[in-house]
Amino acid sequence: MKKIILSVAALAAVFTAQSREQDSLMFRKISDDIMLHGTCYDNLRVLCKTVGHRLSGTPAADKAVKWGEKAMKGTGADRVWLQPANVPVWHRGKESLELKLNGKYRAVPTLSLGNSEGTGGKTLEAPIVMVNTFDEYMALPESAVKDKIVFFNYRFRQDLVNSFEGYGDAVKYRWNSPNIAAKRGAAGIIIRSISTGEDNFPHTGSMHYADSVKKLPEMAIGNRTADALEFACKTGTVAARMTSECTMRKELAPSFNVIGEIKGTEEPEKIITVGGHLDSWDVGEGAHDDGAGCVQAIEVLRAFKALGIKPKYTIRAVLFMNEENGVAGGNAYADSAIARKEQHILAIESDAGGFSPRGIGFEMSPEQKEKILKYTDLFRPYNVYDFTMEEGGVDIGPIHRKLKVPAAGLIPDSQRYFDYHHTNNDVFEQVNHRELKLGAVTLAQLIYLVNVHGI
Repeated sequence: MKKIILSVAALAAVFTAQSREQDSLMFRKISDDIMLHGTCYDNLRVLCKTVGHRLSGTPAADKAVKWGEKAMKGTGADRVWLQPANVPVWHRGKESLELKLNGKYRAVPTLSLGNSEGTGGKTLEAPIVMVNTFDEYMALPESAVKDKIVFFNYRFRQDLVNSFEGYGDAVKYRWNSPNIAAKRGAAGIIIRSISTGEDNFPHTGSMHYADSVKKLPEMAIGNRTADALEFACKTGTVAARMTSECTMRKELAPSFNVIGEIKGTEEPEKIITVGGHLDSWDVGEGAHDDGAGCVQAIEVLRAFKALGIKPKYTIRAVLFMNEENGVAGGNAYADSAIARKEQHILAIESDAGGFSPRGIGFEMSPEQKEKILKYTDLFRPYNVYDFTMEEGGVDIGPIHRKLKVPAAGLIPDSQRYFDYHHTNNDVFEQVNHRELKLGAVTLAQLIYLVNVHGI
């Protein structure tokens, strides 16, 4: 009996070793195919240079949908379709900011924050009051800030190695400043951009108004302008002129998620989703945020088809619409899955830039995560080593919450992302073709692994 047990154990060890070798070989095939023959960089060039920035609800977003449908069909996907999603429409219009420094007004680069209401095209002129934190502001008497423009001078923390931690720390000043400022009767808000960059690019991004407050205009300035304004506020009296036409339209606009899939051969009712968001802010070209994630998701389908991989489960790539200022696409995808009673076993998102992949984050049960972690040594030859973070994504958040679908997020190197994030400088030229392709490699490898071994 003992010899039989040893024999079974020995056979199991041989089988495991052979399986691991096969996985390793397929990882290499996936990498070679994408690095040598991948089309994601070319796809990104076309998206950025023929469509450009593409805020949801605009003609550019409609053009991006057509681009995405064509690119998805180009992979040889078994099925490609458009999924309706009604999206909010925010209009920027003309905007300007002049700062009175040393007794003279001069125009400075600025961007209104997304979803904000402007000045109705009129000029708001008022003295500036500078504070560094919300606590400092709330400690001021109402008389010190009433009818003033408040400059929230909160700096992105450079001591945090993971820049997404710094973003999470600072983003409340973009998101909530109008609501805090309105409590003391302020007239408008200027914020130091949520930026790691040693430059003067203003960063836009979402903000929101509480139902009970006056909708104050909010503008962001780049770090160099913020440094000059900080110095001026410490040494004298400063004022500003704000002019902005931005506004949120009352009506939603029809739009679409773009979806392509390879049908599973054994259990097609089980679905693995990989995606990025097709919309971007109305500045730059949306290259890192999130053209990169879109073309990487498309690349997964292309690579599977090119390598003749016939997946056991259905592999679905999704280009979500309206991540930046509403998540309508993510909610539409989740609601459709519920209505159709679809069985999703994993949802993966790439929305952290087209930089070198460093890891994969997971939002799933400990048992599911442990099963994937058994294979992390397969990723190490590709410099993918960090599997410690809890990470999914905004667009897959609804399906994760509503259907309890396990979620994962690609984690690229984060050091440069918040130099470009939501700026005029987020353009195709800032993306490296090798780094972009390596991100697609990691996504395809993860999907292959889950397809073979389950979760």
